[in-house]
Amino acid sequence: MKRCPSCNRTYTDASLNFCLEDGTPLVSEVAPASDPKATERYPAAHHTSEPSPTEIYRQKPLLNQVPEMLRPQPAPPQWSPTPQLRPQKKSNAVWWVIGGIAVVGILGVGLIIMMLTLTRLSANENASNRNANTRVANTNRSVNANRTANANSNTSSLPAFVTDNFSEEKWRAGNSQFGDIWYKDDEYHMRSKDKTYLVMYAPLSDYATENATVRVTTRSVDGSGPASGYGLIVHGQKSTGNELEDYALLIYTGPEPQYQVVMHKGGNQKTLVPWTKSAVIRSGTIPNQLEIRARGDQLQFYVNGHYLTRIMDDENLKRGVAGLYTSETAEVVFDDLEIRR
Repeated sequence: MKRCPSCNRTYTDASLNFCLEDGTPLVSEVAPASDPKATERYPAAHHTSEPSPTEIYRQKPLLNQVPEMLRPQPAPPQWSPTPQLRPQKKSNAVWWVIGGIAVVGILGVGLIIMMLTLTRLSANENASNRNANTRVANTNRSVNANRTANANSNTSSLPAFVTDNFSEEKWRAGNSQFGDIWYKDDEYHMRSKDKTYLVMYAPLSDYATENATVRVTTRSVDGSGPASGYGLIVHGQKSTGNELEDYALLIYTGPEPQYQVVMHKGGNQKTLVPWTKSAVIRSGTIPNQLEIRARGDQLQFYVNGHYLTRIMDDENLKRGVAGLYTSETAEVVFDDLEIRR
């Protein structure tokens, strides 16, 4: 026989090791000393002349009066090397603490957003108009500006959606020592001179790219594509020193399509993401849709709806306009420009 030292329940099943009530390890009960009369079924013989001892009638217990220990017990649990403890209920105080932290966090985020909004509005009111220009720089980074366009940095009054299918000649067109730009078949054509790149900024402030998604469709006319790439520009503007400032997503559509991300600042072109092969870029003369999503200080780059990479606007160039880029002498075409805020 075994006994639970916690609740004093006893068990006759020798295979049990833990109490079925509270999981406490059972202890063995020491059997009492052997009694020579313990095995006698009937009392010792007595003289026949003596009357039989009075016997007390014991009524059989009803089914629902069976003592607790005689009732069928549930099957013992599978043996475990550690006691099976009951799970404790979690205190509701934890949920109150978590809820309080969440409320404080939401209020803090709301306050920060409100402060940033007020700061941005103030900056927009005091910012002067910026100029966007078309300019060409040769590969040794010397820069030559050939056109300036007005771009208002205040985007609060700008339309939520701008589209340009190049059916109207809004952008500059013409020939120069840096390259050729012209309209044809409701498309915008660009071709740079040898060993140079050509940048064209949008002519109006409606093309501002701060907190906007910018898309354009482009293709190579002869299928080779410029060796140094061509593509889409955001945050394009002129610095106080009359230097180009922007970010650009460039693609190469030759035999092994690739992309890169560059930045123009201080008269130099700096590579932020080096040339990277990508299967989502279509080669030859098949058009590709380039997309840049500007959200605060973050820029995300896509080609044909597929995510490529992202960077941070560490130079704070967000108050510029959209632009177009090409290099070398291969002719490229741009169409269906969209800006959504």
